[in-house]
Amino acid sequence: MAKTILHAAETRGHAQHGWLNTYHTFSFANYHNRDRMHFGVLRVLNDDTVAPKMGFGMHPHDNMEIITIPLNGELKHEDSMGNGSVIRYGDVQVMSAGTGIMHSEFNNSDHENVELLQIWVFPKQKEVTPRYDQISLTIADQRNQLQQILSPNANDAGVWIHQDAWFYVGLFDNDFSADYTIKQPGNGVYIFIIEGAANIEEQVLNKRDGIGIWDTQHISITATSPNTQILVMDIPHDGLK
Repeated sequence: MAKTILHAAETRGHAQHGWLNTYHTFSFANYHNRDRMHFGVLRVLNDDTVAPKMGFGMHPHDNMEIITIPLNGELKHEDSMGNGSVIRYGDVQVMSAGTGIMHSEFNNSDHENVELLQIWVFPKQKEVTPRYDQISLTIADQRNQLQQILSPNANDAGVWIHQDAWFYVGLFDNDFSADYTIKQPGNGVYIFIIEGAANIEEQVLNKRDGIGIWDTQHISITATSPNTQILVMDIPHDGLK
């Protein structure tokens, strides 16, 4: 029987810095919960809203796979590798920090908030050469199906990272059901409800709720509201919460 752990939206860590309103599914910055350190190799799942023209100045990372998914607005990125770009809803950005990078992230608008998910995954190999990539998705490809947005394979759909992980996003009609099969033994799945609501493994989840599932191969997902948007993260778990 599948094992599960539910993280309701209201149980997340929260910080309001004026220019930044942020929620932490796992321990981060001043939010520390020893029972919420990670789920397998999934270390950070932050839900950020950044005020116009505000953001994070140049700061370092190393030995982490960092995935950014904009939900609304525009995010301007610059880094020590010479990359400069603006990412929007429908884009996915990845950085393999490896031996070390510096980067900044700012709201590119002077009047509109930017909303984003930032996700950190432990890599399976340390001290790799830093790299950056981004893609633009066709949102229609998410309608009533799971669109792959990330994998371990450079030639596969979406971006790739140094980890045996696969990410999918689906945008489901009310009552639409999908079955998901975990990619490889030892992996679990963390599912995050971006918008709407769903029934997953007989548990009701609403907007910004998350659920970790392991010790199973197949997972059933049924949307229970219109335009339910779901992020599925299939990641090495090995029995770790």
